[in-house]
Amino acid sequence: MAQYNISVNGEQHQVDAPPDTPMLWVLRDRLGLTGTKYGCGIAACGACAILLDGAEERSCQLPISEVGSKKIVTIEGLTRDGSHPAQRAWMENDVPQCGYCQPGQVIATAALLNKSPKPTDAEIDQVFETHICRCGTYHRIREAVKQAAKETS
Repeated sequence: MAQYNISVNGEQHQVDAPPDTPMLWVLRDRLGLTGTKYGCGIAACGACAILLDGAEERSCQLPISEVGSKKIVTIEGLTRDGSHPAQRAWMENDVPQCGYCQPGQVIATAALLNKSPKPTDAEIDQVFETHICRCGTYHRIREAVKQAAKETS
């Protein structure tokens, strides 16, 4: 095992882990941050999305050894009170049904707005074509992203 110093949600953590340990399991099992979900384990569904220096990253395939000094933000760290425009838009547009995939989708929205504050429908569709929602709330997701974009601009 190796020791890693990582920044998660604005706090420094020392973690002992094998170098190939996926960040998903570091977050959930070692740090108790269970908002980031396990979906497929192959970075295809988006349930495990986190922000890594402001960009979306699939934590199930990100080894702790590759994090270095980059800053990680999970759904718990996006805002403490649920006031991020994406979080508010999700609730106001009734996006969640089962809710399992929602943390990853909210994180993806935050990353998209970091990159493109006024995303087009094509940009939204491109991001969410790799986020699987079994409940099929994609039309609500698009509306929530658009609302969040309005609130951030």
